[in-house]
Amino acid sequence: MSTYVEASLRISQLQQEFIRTDGTDPATAPLVKHRKMTQSPFRFLRGSSGLFYADIHRQLLALPKALCEVPLVRVMGDCHLANFGFFTEEGSSGDRVIFGPNDFDDACVGHAVWDLSRFAVSLLLAADYCRGLADGRYQADDSVDFSQLKAATEQDADKAMLVFFREYQQELLRISDDPERRFYAQDDFPKEHLLKPYLKKAIKRSAAGEQFLTKSTLAKTVDFTQKPLRFKADAGKFTRLSEQDYQRVLTSFRPYVDDDIVDLVARQGAGTGSLNLQRYYLLVGPKQWHSNEDLALYHVVEAKQQRRSAPLAFFAELSPVNQLNDAHLTVDCQRLMQRRPDLVLDEHQFDGAHYLMRSLHHANVDLDPEDICLHGTNPALSMRQYAQACAVALALAHSRSDRRSCRFEVRMAAALQQHQAELAVVCRRYALQQVQDCQLLQQLLPQAE
Repeated sequence: MSTYVEASLRISQLQQEFIRTDGTDPATAPLVKHRKMTQSPFRFLRGSSGLFYADIHRQLLALPKALCEVPLVRVMGDCHLANFGFFTEEGSSGDRVIFGPNDFDDACVGHAVWDLSRFAVSLLLAADYCRGLADGRYQADDSVDFSQLKAATEQDADKAMLVFFREYQQELLRISDDPERRFYAQDDFPKEHLLKPYLKKAIKRSAAGEQFLTKSTLAKTVDFTQKPLRFKADAGKFTRLSEQDYQRVLTSFRPYVDDDIVDLVARQGAGTGSLNLQRYYLLVGPKQWHSNEDLALYHVVEAKQQRRSAPLAFFAELSPVNQLNDAHLTVDCQRLMQRRPDLVLDEHQFDGAHYLMRSLHHANVDLDPEDICLHGTNPALSMRQYAQACAVALALAHSRSDRRSCRFEVRMAAALQQHQAELAVVCRRYALQQVQDCQLLQQLLPQAE
């Protein structure tokens, strides 16, 4: 497999970026995050959004110039295959389940092609990951037997990437023909579609669904046998605070929620790119509950320390909007990019850091690469269907940045029509670079004792 950055130079670049973004050199003091990133190039991509934008800045990832000359939009910033899924609009206050982007931690004002290229690379690396599961190069988090499933080939992934580009372009054209379409959301799929079972699963977990008391976010995190309700005892996920810290957090965050905070914990070990950031879970609802019907009044609110959006280390001057504080910028972007954003969505300063406040959806359902790139008969079709759905969702989110005109849609569609083949070549090369980067990080880390 060919690469195009000399290894010793690339190791130096990796160290510089991890020191900058994570505050530590993985060669001497690696984080849990760094070890997780060595599990596969797909996992590496997920944890290295800062490196992605450093590589754009240094032209290692040389995006087509014409795609960077269209009007700016709000972008996800960390747009990859695993940052789309099903959730209820308006957070836990709504019942309508839709499919769309579900992670805005790196959102900012930027170039739409950032999201397009990062997602395309993730498609290629997700297929590589699933082939690695099949041939023993990689290990899944869970002990699952994949022997009866077919893995998507390189050609399957490449075709899915091209479908993603074309469908994104076509959706922009549909919006330019009918601007009201930007308020459309994907809330259903054909019976034979990859996403149909996951939609049904999400609906069942909503407050009105038959699995709300067993499979919802609330059911998974809260002990329903307690009165008043409390978070479950789970040392791997939740840490109880001292009485003093409990009261400090409760007092500080209480004005931002719509009901009483009946319990709170520190959340441990969530995510890949944000493993080293502080976060709290707040259980919000009435102080007392009397029957299972009352449980729909409760929801979990996450208060998450927000780091700076990854693109802004190199592209902060693109827009004055990017000068907002870290959490405020995320809130600003999410409110615009979603059709009906969470009703609990705010920012707060606590202990010298900016925190993002958001409701955790009862019906949240995400897909992993294994769900998309491994299939009993036709993984190529699964990948194309998923790529198509994500393309529509991303085009809608980008389009909502400016609801006064369709200038972005028209110009971006025209530029992508001319340059999507060039963009595909760039993404293929960068996927190879990420494979090399994952291997170099493995060499860089000290051996675990």
